[in-house]
Amino acid sequence: MDKKKKITLSILLANLFLAFMGIGLVVPVLPTIMNELSINGAVVGYMVAVFAFVQLISSPIAGRWADRYGRKRMIVIGLVIFGLSEFLFGIGKTVEVLFLSRMFGGLSSAFIMPAVTAFIADITTTHERPKALGYMSAAINTGFIIGPGLGGFLAEFSARLPFYVAGFLGAFAAILSFVLLKEPERTGETMVSEHTQSITWKVAFKPIYFIPLLLIFISSFGLSAFESLFSLFIDHKFGFSPKDIAIIIVGGGIIGAVGQVFLFDYLTKKIGEVRLILWCFLFSSVVVFAMTVVNHYFSILFVTFIVFAGFDLIRPAITTYLSKVAGNDQGFIGGMNSTFTSVGNIFGPIVGGMLFDMNLNFPYYFSTIVLIIGTAIALYWKGASADIQQDSH
Repeated sequence: MDKKKKITLSILLANLFLAFMGIGLVVPVLPTIMNELSINGAVVGYMVAVFAFVQLISSPIAGRWADRYGRKRMIVIGLVIFGLSEFLFGIGKTVEVLFLSRMFGGLSSAFIMPAVTAFIADITTTHERPKALGYMSAAINTGFIIGPGLGGFLAEFSARLPFYVAGFLGAFAAILSFVLLKEPERTGETMVSEHTQSITWKVAFKPIYFIPLLLIFISSFGLSAFESLFSLFIDHKFGFSPKDIAIIIVGGGIIGAVGQVFLFDYLTKKIGEVRLILWCFLFSSVVVFAMTVVNHYFSILFVTFIVFAGFDLIRPAITTYLSKVAGNDQGFIGGMNSTFTSVGNIFGPIVGGMLFDMNLNFPYYFSTIVLIIGTAIALYWKGASADIQQDSH
């Protein structure tokens, strides 16, 4: 990768880092806000689901727009909407305003993620792309590392302050993107063609795309069933403060980022994306179940730290695979990736929220079962992937 591309990638990653640090900022204080407004697990589940629902209906359109109108424009607009959503949550004193904020958040995510993934595909070769996408996931996770730590600190002054800071970071990242990013040249595999403009949903159901997209759905469904309630879970079960929650999220983020920077590229080259996905599903299902049986502070910290390691390799592994096989459909497949993620993120939190109100551990049992199903499908895919790729050519 030449110097110019490295600078562009660095700017792109810096903006992602700022946006996701903004998201991370608010995580430790969510239980405080929920307790303040007397909101139960089911309402939290619906709040997360409405974010994902808006992301779902917007992602395919946003993916096409990223191909048609440019990556940079979509990223800048998405970051502005993200800043607005965080400011709204900060001033929100009613459940209705919080729901409106999450809807804007879902729209911003739909604008940003397909455009960023396509942007990276534009400026990298097939050989460079796994490393670049690994860096992308690491930038996101590093945002989550710094964000909760800063959020826990800011919450000492006011439970609402992290949201205002997150809104400012979104606006700052938008300005940074507008000034410093240049629209990438699209040639060869990422060039928009008449074919791209007329793509239908049928493309997503080609075997070469459908199995990885199905695994995206399963991982999102299983993980969001408890991830969305994670801070509430440790607040209710262990009485953790915003500072404790910040320590756990920061520690998990560090482990995840280290894994992506130092292991992801090595593992994808050594065993390939499909095998990596299989082992991560298996590892995640075991560790998620372990969350229900730990009860000491340091054992909780340890299990939580490593639980994120498996999750943080699944997503970039599937994204890398899809990017390799997408050819000139990068924007559309990026949108489909977000769409299937959103479908899982809609139903996972709703089910998880209902189960949480019955028993704190139930969302974790549910996630374990879903991840085991994912392991079985990944095992089938491992055996069939060679045949699928052969049939697609």
